[in-house]
Amino acid sequence: MEGKMTDSYVCIDLETTGLDPKRDKIIEIGAVRVERGRITQEWETFVNPGRKLPERIVELTGIHDGELADAKPIGEILPPFLSFLGEDVLLGHSVLFDFSFLKKAAVNEKLTFERQGIDTLKIARKYLQDLESRSLGALCRHYKISHSAHRALGDARATAALYGKLAEAFYEKEEAAGEKSLFRPKQLIYRAKRDTPLTIAQKEQLYKLLDRHKLIVDYEVESLTRSEASRKIDELLQAYGR
Repeated sequence: MEGKMTDSYVCIDLETTGLDPKRDKIIEIGAVRVERGRITQEWETFVNPGRKLPERIVELTGIHDGELADAKPIGEILPPFLSFLGEDVLLGHSVLFDFSFLKKAAVNEKLTFERQGIDTLKIARKYLQDLESRSLGALCRHYKISHSAHRALGDARATAALYGKLAEAFYEKEEAAGEKSLFRPKQLIYRAKRDTPLTIAQKEQLYKLLDRHKLIVDYEVESLTRSEASRKIDELLQAYGR
């Protein structure tokens, strides 16, 4: 059956403290709603991760801790953002990465989050194998797309433009694959387990250790999960003793 190209979707991009949705946190969300190939709405917000940013992330994104200090935590941002997304198809460059962080955050807030998506990286890897890199930056240079790199909204805008370029070049050829066409939305799957908040005993132990050894740490104790708190306690005991 011949399919119709998906030209209405929400293109998403996240900046995060690292690459692991189980341990790392979202620090910025950018999204553009595209309808019939044109951007009609945009969403952009910082997210307070409850921890100090790694230096490599500051260097990569240009985002500083001070910019996140007054931002809302993900628990307050997620409900209105999911409302913005609606049931639309998600588009992204390595879209499963962004979906996995959002799914993890949703599960932690006891929210349901299931979507279909299209991945521009998969399309580029199939058809642009001669390029040295299929990163978003490299592809934007290849197609002469204006790009504000490593900022969520800039990346989302650029990815939407990239999708248009890829569709123009490869959509008809790819449609021969039918339901397997990379231009057709596929169910995004990431299995996330809800984090358990740190226990009262862990919180008390952490505060005692920090006070006893006069330590200033780069994370908010109250925002730690049980597993994170356990790891921090072990690190402090190993470094400073009881």
